[in-house]
Amino acid sequence: MILLRLWRGELPLAEAFWTWAVLVALVVNLFTTIGFYWLVMAERTTAAIIVGYVISVAYNILAGVGAWRSAGRPDADPRWSGPARLAVVIGMTILSLT
Repeated sequence: MILLRLWRGELPLAEAFWTWAVLVALVVNLFTTIGFYWLVMAERTTAAIIVGYVISVAYNILAGVGAWRSAGRPDADPRWSGPARLAVVIGMTILSLT
């Protein structure tokens, strides 16, 4: 399963970072934010918290750890490993707190 490979850091850094930590993370966070507001308006507070925070933060942790581990792979380009790790920490923190 691809998410398990991501978690383990088995994906190439470019794929882990650009596909999963940037593109998919933006989509997941967009939809969980929309779901959160929709559920709050429907007065479904518990479901809103689960959708808006539990799902998005869990995904952000998955993508962040996966990209971090991929940056530590021996075949990862050292010019991109450090910046990728910094971007993951900053990006996932921002996405998780908003």
